[in-house]
Amino acid sequence: MSSRLAHQYLDGLDGIEIGAGVAGAFNLKGRCRNVDMPGSPFAASQRKEWGRAAVVDLGAYADQLPLLDSSVEYVLTSHVLEHLWAPIRALREWYRVLKPQGLIFAVVPHPERTFDKGRPLTTLTELKAREREPDPHSPATHHSVFVPEIAVELFHRMIPCDIVQIQNPDDLRHDGFTLVARIRKPAPLGTAQPFGPAITAASNRVVNPEGFHLARSQ
Repeated sequence: MSSRLAHQYLDGLDGIEIGAGVAGAFNLKGRCRNVDMPGSPFAASQRKEWGRAAVVDLGAYADQLPLLDSSVEYVLTSHVLEHLWAPIRALREWYRVLKPQGLIFAVVPHPERTFDKGRPLTTLTELKAREREPDPHSPATHHSVFVPEIAVELFHRMIPCDIVQIQNPDDLRHDGFTLVARIRKPAPLGTAQPFGPAITAASNRVVNPEGFHLARSQ
């Protein structure tokens, strides 16, 4: 199992994966450190199902990363955003640690293809309200239900970024969608841009009226 889209955008870069798992491992070329919360309940389930758990390089919460500002080139997540009580806090934290032009590569379950089918979609108003509420610390719960349009609104409204590509369904587990966002952050004075030429998106993309790319999975 592998994601061609993830290899296209992230191979050769230095980044982190939030909540890495054994199933659906991305196996990227380059440096990718796994981040998971202390005492994660998912490690035990991985050992039970797969006989081992993903190696955790950094024990931390998604919205409290022990990393310097502008220190990584990408943040990767798969089936994590829906588990976060306050994803806006996490997005802002990911923006903080990303270098200028850094990438957020997020695979998110789609309710039409998961057990979330029939649940009401989560609104941006609800997500903003959760910022002011205490975290219930129930990470196994799907606190939010997203479709691509809501995820795009969340990213656009909460952090300076451009949506580079949307893939629906995703090419890893095929039960969600993938959102790729490139952040807008000024480079420190006297430094070169970290990436060089912009990465060309997949040739099978189509541009919708909202201006982001919808890629058909192979």
